Amino acid sequence: MTYDRRAFIRHGAGALAGLWLAGSGRAFAQQAGAETIVFRNGVVLPVDAGFSQHAALAIRGNRVLAVGSNEAVVNAAGRGARIIDLEGRTVLPGFIEPHMHFALLAAFGHTEDVGPFKQPTFDACLKALRKVADNTGANDWIVARQFDPVLLEPSRELTTKELDEISRDRPIFVLNASGHIAYVNSKSLELAKITKDTPDPKGAEYGRYEDGSPNGVLYGVIAHLPVMLLNEAIVTRMETGIVDAGIEVGEQAATHGITTLCDMAAGAFGAEADIEAFEKMFAVGRMKARVRAYLFDGKAEEWDKAGAEPGYGDAFMRVSGWKMVVDGSNQGYTGRQREPYIGRDSKGIFYVEPKVLNDHVLKRAKQGWPLALHGNGDAAIDAILDSLENAQRQGVDIKSLRCRIEHCSILHDDQIARCKALGVGPSFLINHVHYWGHVMRDKVFGPKKVQLLDRCGAVEAAGLTWTMHTDAPVSPLGSLHKIRVAVARDLWKEPETVLAPQERIGVETAIRSITRDAAWLSHSENEIGSLEPGKLADLVLLESDPRKVEPRTISDIKVSQTWMDGKQVYGD
Repeated sequence: MTYDRRAFIRHGAGALAGLWLAGSGRAFAQQAGAETIVFRNGVVLPVDAGFSQHAALAIRGNRVLAVGSNEAVVNAAGRGARIIDLEGRTVLPGFIEPHMHFALLAAFGHTEDVGPFKQPTFDACLKALRKVADNTGANDWIVARQFDPVLLEPSRELTTKELDEISRDRPIFVLNASGHIAYVNSKSLELAKITKDTPDPKGAEYGRYEDGSPNGVLYGVIAHLPVMLLNEAIVTRMETGIVDAGIEVGEQAATHGITTLCDMAAGAFGAEADIEAFEKMFAVGRMKARVRAYLFDGKAEEWDKAGAEPGYGDAFMRVSGWKMVVDGSNQGYTGRQREPYIGRDSKGIFYVEPKVLNDHVLKRAKQGWPLALHGNGDAAIDAILDSLENAQRQGVDIKSLRCRIEHCSILHDDQIARCKALGVGPSFLINHVHYWGHVMRDKVFGPKKVQLLDRCGAVEAAGLTWTMHTDAPVSPLGSLHKIRVAVARDLWKEPETVLAPQERIGVETAIRSITRDAAWLSHSENEIGSLEPGKLADLVLLESDPRKVEPRTISDIKVSQTWMDGKQVYGD
């Protein structure tokens, strides 16, 4: 599809509705004389309404043709079909990653990971940063990612005191694993003109020493994004190299069996240019995962000027919704809570104050935008639900929009009931349990409140449609790992500990949440999410059936092959 700024207006949701079963013009055209392929002698789980099991699957071109017994599928395929012997392998719909940050992965995925999974101590992190500095050009920024003080023992932030020892004349920028905090040296502060007298940005904070001077810790995207964009290398990569970098992200997704990526801050760097970049990735024929884009509210003025509407795009890339960020991260103590964090006076930060949120939600909901609202703390979730109820009182059919609460980390019973009444779907950052669970229990919330973290079991019992995500690069891409965590709820630091065991779910429920239900919440249920006849041929072949192994080994199952749009994009 050729990019055209005016196409936002021409191709609204209504104009595209008839394409959902047929796919894009490109995809549908492939059906004439398309190859038929039969996968047989395996465990085929189409993730239909009854979670049925079969032995074979046939695809024709980029569509699922038939699912059933070996004999029935071979007969349906007819003569001349190519036969692939599954040899007992398991076939599932291609996994959907319903919340990740495409631009961050593309822009920072090549930079050094100094997080605790690779550098387990503060000194090891500093050593890694010195190595980055030694290997970086004399006129270049020193850049790294994934630093997370809360997972260090003892917990300790990076400040100008440590970073200035690494370099005083070259700017340093280190992104926190959450993406909500960054750490810079004095040179970066100088370039950004951040001084003792600089007021905090609205909805963000500059960390400060006792005398009020900035200490290099930037709390909130509004605080650190302007500094990040001073780095010409990052800006150039996003402007001229984003297509190739984005294709690399698609290749990474394919290795995990992921065939659809939901970008939850589309346009944060370049607004319309980001959408154009997605289209170029597919135009060159090398992109290995579909994209569902949620437009970043921080670029609202630019999106409005472009006439952006939900539904623009095709089966490969579509604008699915509108993203707002209400608070920060709990492990960074910036998620907005009803009560203070344990051992602290702070309740966190509202990035958007409730009254302003009400206005923003009402405006976008009236325009028909499906809303994805970032809320980590329970007070932020209260504000989100208040804003949706306000829009509903003013005549908006909120249920029809299938709004989502992103992360939805701390969730009370009363909030679950409100979600159900509004038709709101929680999307859990499930790796909070595995990687940060011990910290949430001991340093952030305490043993009682941590029982409310990522309540998969409770929302399933309540009958909500929900999903779970990695928030990559906050935590690594990997759908099988998400299934493992939801089923086992085991802790990285304490392998034998189960966090909130009452919230464990079954394997089939976990699979459904990142396939069928993720598709529904991403407004793509007529295209992807299950292997039912007529849907797009996105599938993953696994060496083992996740239902048949010990839960903590689910993440070790090998992805044998990944197919997207009827073509093999990963594996032998």
